[in-house]
Amino acid sequence: MATKKDYYEILGVKQSASQDDIAKAYRKLAIKYHPDSNQGDTDVVHKFKEASEAYEVLSDSQKRARYDQYGHAGVEAGGGGAGFRDVGDIFEAFGDVFGGTIFEDFFGGSGGGGRGRGRVRRGADLRCDVTLELEEAARGVTKTVSLTRHASCETCSGSGAAPGSQPETCRKCQGRGQVIQASGILRVQTTCPICRGSGKTISQPCKTCDGQGLKPHEVKLEVKIPPGVDDGMRVRLPGEGQPSPDGGPRGDAYCFIHLKQHSIFHRDGHNLVFQLPISFSQAALGTSVEVPTLDGKRMLEIANGTQSGTVFRLRGMGMPDPHTGARGDLLVETIIEVPKKFSKRQQELLRELAEHDEKEITPERKGFMDRIMAYFQGDVPTQTQGRT
Repeated sequence: MATKKDYYEILGVKQSASQDDIAKAYRKLAIKYHPDSNQGDTDVVHKFKEASEAYEVLSDSQKRARYDQYGHAGVEAGGGGAGFRDVGDIFEAFGDVFGGTIFEDFFGGSGGGGRGRGRVRRGADLRCDVTLELEEAARGVTKTVSLTRHASCETCSGSGAAPGSQPETCRKCQGRGQVIQASGILRVQTTCPICRGSGKTISQPCKTCDGQGLKPHEVKLEVKIPPGVDDGMRVRLPGEGQPSPDGGPRGDAYCFIHLKQHSIFHRDGHNLVFQLPISFSQAALGTSVEVPTLDGKRMLEIANGTQSGTVFRLRGMGMPDPHTGARGDLLVETIIEVPKKFSKRQQELLRELAEHDEKEITPERKGFMDRIMAYFQGDVPTQTQGRT
């Protein structure tokens, strides 16, 4: 069995060569060794495939790393053999190396099999928008949306030609829809500029559709929106887009979701946040309060001594995940409200409480007051002292 040549040697580059250098080297060899410019030379075909195999490995970072470490054995063990059957396979795989253009059998071609002729284009995609309430997004809903798309013109039956006339074969491309531009030995295939790829021209255009064969019209679609969608998400409607200009598949329509701002709940991913105002006495003594949820009202126990900003978590009361259906939580954040006006009796009670606080200072507050006094006296505790 013959020993394979070094891939870097085949392309004529150093092992430290960049990906751009490797691509440039391969382009030069592909032009030099292409079979159509070396008719009947079997050795050239071998060199052409050899260069393509080298490029196939060295242009892939993972395959190149295995090759650098283990040589040909590493590439073969990793399943990295090129396996090209013919020249057409090579240009099918590496057509982008030549600037992204489509090559008709490359140099007039012996192996492309007519690749690139009669390419069928997919219709364009369309967009529509729908606005939902939070409750609709939570449970899922079906909405009717409107969009404008094209349909076959009834006057000309979609031909674009006036009644009594027919589209004619394009003289520029002879009905192929593609033209070939030659530059030296390179032949680049592009869309015909006259018929725009249709292969037909219209001498007497239909007056109803101006020769387009299509007319816009409004359609209404039912969109099933799954539970849990969020603002900015989209729902795909397969095959509801524009028709193909040359008989290919229709495009798709995408329905973009917009959520209205809710008067109570704030959404945080799959969780909902609700700010609950409570009085000082409720926070101090504890209470049971009724809170709203997407599923109705629910009682929430507020423990005595609750601080402002405390968050209570009601599990499974948030928004569902549109993919799994699992629901997030409802986060109830307490906000202690301080009244701006008090009755005479309320003022008397608060003064009594204030006097009681001065006499019955809690250990936590006493430690805080000690630190305040020490600060004013200039005896500031160091950072290493523990806090009580």
